Amino acid sequence: MAQAKKERKRNRWTDRLRTKYRLVFMTDDTLEERLTFRLSRLNVFIALGTLTIVLIFLTSFLIAFTPLREYIPGYTNVGLQKKLYKLQMKTDSIERDLKNKDRFLLNMRDIINGKDLAEDKQLPRDTTKRYGDIKITRSMEDSILRAEVDNQAKYSLYKVENIESANKRKSSIGGALFFSPLKGVITNDFNNATRHYGVDIVAGRNETIKAVLDGTVIFSNWTLETGYVIAIQHPQNIVSIYKHNSALLKKVGESVRAGDPIAIIGETGELSTGPHLHFELWNEGNPVNPKDYITF
Repeated sequence: MAQAKKERKRNRWTDRLRTKYRLVFMTDDTLEERLTFRLSRLNVFIALGTLTIVLIFLTSFLIAFTPLREYIPGYTNVGLQKKLYKLQMKTDSIERDLKNKDRFLLNMRDIINGKDLAEDKQLPRDTTKRYGDIKITRSMEDSILRAEVDNQAKYSLYKVENIESANKRKSSIGGALFFSPLKGVITNDFNNATRHYGVDIVAGRNETIKAVLDGTVIFSNWTLETGYVIAIQHPQNIVSIYKHNSALLKKVGESVRAGDPIAIIGETGELSTGPHLHFELWNEGNPVNPKDYITF
């Protein structure tokens, strides 16, 4: 009897799930049927379950494969991290370049003012690289190659140039065709030992000073020791400097051609003892004797 009752209850439960119902949509005024659906509880449960699964799948797809996941706490954009890393590297490189340019401008200012060049300061190490993890070891192949090169150098017929001759060759600018900045008499020659890095040329008052080569004006201003000074950057890393002028005819950034008037001779500055031009010629950051390349 108990088993029969259980089966009846189970049948009643399944019958209720399968019992058909009709869902009718009617107009309120005429009671006309518009839509009719035959439903059962089982069909409703299946439809709701399927819809729930589809919504969960679509939500997961949107979170995993669209930018919407960035708005959910805990998710980060991998591409954004790469961009931040690249920007950090570029910022570090720009900072190092700016420091190099600032050091170059400071050295140029010291050259123009007749001061000694400041010693190069070591730039800060790149923090993005772990220098402590770098291990330099010499391989067997490297040792063999070094031994071969040393043996070849022992029997070489050519002499190795010393550092002084290499610097002279590097500073050679004889291939450039210079224009005389001023016709006059040289009263003080170039002397590297006394740090007189140019020549003093005496000429008549109000004589015009001309550019020795084509180039761009990088300095044109007043200094306390050397008065009105103008400096021009030329090709082949050549810089010409004109000091103690009474007036400047060109501004910073202007382009000049060889022979163009750039200043008027004068005696301005504390280090001047009369109307003259102090002319300096620099190549690769080293002073050279202008008389070796220009006829005054």
